[in-house]
Amino acid sequence: MTNIDIIEIRKAILESDAKWEADETSFMRMPEDVKKNLLGYIPGPEDPSLEEQELIARTNFDTFLTLNALEATYPSSYDLTNVDGQNFITNVKNQGNCGSCVAFGVAATTEGTLRRQRNKPNLPVDYSEARLFYCYARSQGRTCFGDFGGWWPEKALDFFRDDGVADELCYPYVARDQNCTNLCSNWESRVTKITGWHQITSPAKMKEWISTKGPLIACFSVYEDFYSYGRGIYKHVSGKFEGGHCVCCVGYDDVQKYWICKNSWGTGFGDGGYFRIAYGDCGIDARMDAVDQLLTSTINKRLEARGFSYPISIRHVANSFGILPPISINELMEKLE
Repeated sequence: MTNIDIIEIRKAILESDAKWEADETSFMRMPEDVKKNLLGYIPGPEDPSLEEQELIARTNFDTFLTLNALEATYPSSYDLTNVDGQNFITNVKNQGNCGSCVAFGVAATTEGTLRRQRNKPNLPVDYSEARLFYCYARSQGRTCFGDFGGWWPEKALDFFRDDGVADELCYPYVARDQNCTNLCSNWESRVTKITGWHQITSPAKMKEWISTKGPLIACFSVYEDFYSYGRGIYKHVSGKFEGGHCVCCVGYDDVQKYWICKNSWGTGFGDGGYFRIAYGDCGIDARMDAVDQLLTSTINKRLEARGFSYPISIRHVANSFGILPPISINELMEKLE
């Protein structure tokens, strides 16, 4: 096991004039295999390698530096966690000891997209990462770790479009390999589908989308020093390559030249679970994936007709109709006919 020293990282930050602070975090001292399990992005069969994505991102950044800011078709900065005081991004989660970051990045992006496109920052939406990873990824032979550990976003998005994903309560996430064993029996009536997705390769178009449509799925190369991130604008300065990672990109700033991302390592990482990363660094903006429109489930439609949004507490809805619990989802569906 090799662990980079915090003093070495801080020295490298000063020497490179980077604008972030390194802390002695719990992530730094994790065993090497556990650290790698916090990741989980591998490029798909037709995707550029992580090394190639880093080169593309650096080229994109060089292009950005030549652009005239007055010609931009988007705001100079935007943050979906603070749009006139409103937060359109759902709570930070923790993937734990499983390379399921793709499922978390896709679910978070879809949740934020639904909230933004409906202009409802408090919409109680929570999709099942377990359904994505332990059912769909597992059907392709993907696992939490090992030779078949990890996944790539394009397949996750295809499944979200073609089969749909149920709510978190239908299949709660636990960080261990499973074979779709804990999926609820009535999942088909609880799924949400996306109409489609598309890839964005222009940073300018990424910013246009974020500032008008919602968050994006972003993947990048993780190096050892990232585990020590505390605050500021991260830029790789020291340490060896660890692997690929996918997150939800929720904002940007052209003045200070960074992206804002929601991670899936719990609120103890970085700034309450978020981090800022410099334009062009680690392949972050080589490309990002956007979710198009969403198709709601049968339960969604019936609840929305009554002024609710699913997923929501069954007890809360039942009480609203004067129904005393216990009551199942199926019984509630009958009441909503």
